[in-house]
Amino acid sequence: MEANEQVTELLNDLVKINNDRIAGYRRAINEAKDLDIDLKSVFEGMVSQSEQYKQDLAGCINEFGGIPEDDTTAAGKIYRAWMDVKAKFTGSDRKAILESCEFGEDAAQRAYDAALAADVPLPEACRTLIAEQQVALKNSHNAIKKYRDSYNAV
Repeated sequence: MEANEQVTELLNDLVKINNDRIAGYRRAINEAKDLDIDLKSVFEGMVSQSEQYKQDLAGCINEFGGIPEDDTTAAGKIYRAWMDVKAKFTGSDRKAILESCEFGEDAAQRAYDAALAADVPLPEACRTLIAEQQVALKNSHNAIKKYRDSYNAV
């Protein structure tokens, strides 16, 4: 595989994981109850964050002659289908929604770890972009975890 193709494939994997986050958080917004205004606001922020990350990654992809993906990962589709089944049996309570969001944040961290560890000739600007996004996503993960933990403490 040509170096440019490797770079665009790696970057598109990150675009897809951000598409997964967007789909997951939109689902969480829809499942959250009207009383969970605080969570809906947090989830909307996560959607905006991933939309911005997709745009930034698309800039790198375009530099290499690639086309940014608009699809989600297969694993993300399977997970969302499982969550639909689970919600039918357990309901959409605050704790379940937060646990689902944390699972998605864990997947994003794994994807970014893999991208930074990959043996792909990434230009320094793209590597820096990925590293910066990963740090911000880790902060997002920690925020979701904090909400989940505070719910468990109640």
